[in-house]
Amino acid sequence: MSFQLTSEQEMIRLMARDFARKELEPNARQWDEQERFPQEAVKKMGNLGLMGMMIPVEYGGAGVGAVGYSLALQEIAYGCASTAVTMSVTNLSQDPLLKFGTEAQKKKYLAPLASGEMLGAFAVTEPNAGSDPGGMVTYAEDKGDHYLVNGTKVFITNGGYADVIILICRTGTEKGNRGLSALIVEKGTPGYSVGRKEEKMGLRASDTVELIFEDCRVPKANLLGKEGQGFKIAMVALDSGRIGIASQSLGIARACLDEAIRYAGERKQFGKAIGSFQAIQWMIADGATQIEAANWLTLYAADRKDQGVAFTKEASMAKLFSSEMANRVAYKALQIHGGYGYMKEYKIERLYRDVRVTCIYEGTSEVQRIVIAREVM
Repeated sequence: MSFQLTSEQEMIRLMARDFARKELEPNARQWDEQERFPQEAVKKMGNLGLMGMMIPVEYGGAGVGAVGYSLALQEIAYGCASTAVTMSVTNLSQDPLLKFGTEAQKKKYLAPLASGEMLGAFAVTEPNAGSDPGGMVTYAEDKGDHYLVNGTKVFITNGGYADVIILICRTGTEKGNRGLSALIVEKGTPGYSVGRKEEKMGLRASDTVELIFEDCRVPKANLLGKEGQGFKIAMVALDSGRIGIASQSLGIARACLDEAIRYAGERKQFGKAIGSFQAIQWMIADGATQIEAANWLTLYAADRKDQGVAFTKEASMAKLFSSEMANRVAYKALQIHGGYGYMKEYKIERLYRDVRVTCIYEGTSEVQRIVIAREVM
């Protein structure tokens, strides 16, 4: 068993790190304050191949696999967590197309998504259907050559800027998960509109909106997979997405730890740097150890995806552990900063807000524990 990264994977990590430190980190605070979606940066990421890393080369992607994707996403999250979730959700929207799309659908959408020419979104959550997708009521009525969609989706990342939305909705009369299907909805489709933009605690430069469907006419050719496969498609996509959120969590955690180490070396109390005190050293040691453990859990899940073997359990373990770890590390990093950490002047304040949602979206920690228990039992 080898834990050595390939030379290509190391190059991917260094390329993403260089971009994140030069293009994202210097602007992240301003983007957060202004709640500004970094369109220019996202386009540059597309040019670098960061928006379609798991799409095969024959469909216009980078074809570097899930491990390379995880390494790159960690670096992007270190620079700007909001931009990282934009990247993560675009990759999430590609996975269903790759696995369930027709050849025509793959050729139409994958290359533009990979290049950053198009942005993707994944619409599952509704006002009364979050952790329970079987409770969704957005309905697509069969009208022969098209579906007529009515309903509302909420908390949709990239929704206001997305060109392609993978929409999970109800097509059958069966209750629960069995009556769900997946549709591809393009920007500009009549009856489809963007509703309220959410005001969030963190990830304020990430676009999160409500999507409204009012007699939205979607061609039958835009059915993804088969009718009734919607729940399966969503779960397959979320397995991959959880590797993304684990990677994002790692990037934020590393940024938190570095901020804590820097501050501990500069801040003096009782005549010496606080980093010389054992209490501070133990916080830093615990954080570094937990980051390392989360890193290997995440890369193991990514490697299993690359190997083409089941990774549902491993992805949920990585997402659960990494997100909760990152919140612990952020807590301790802010504690090390003391009162200054509570002030917007310091980067740790933004990181602390950004990291909180990692335990919530793409499956709460509680849902991850259900998935893991079901897999191991």
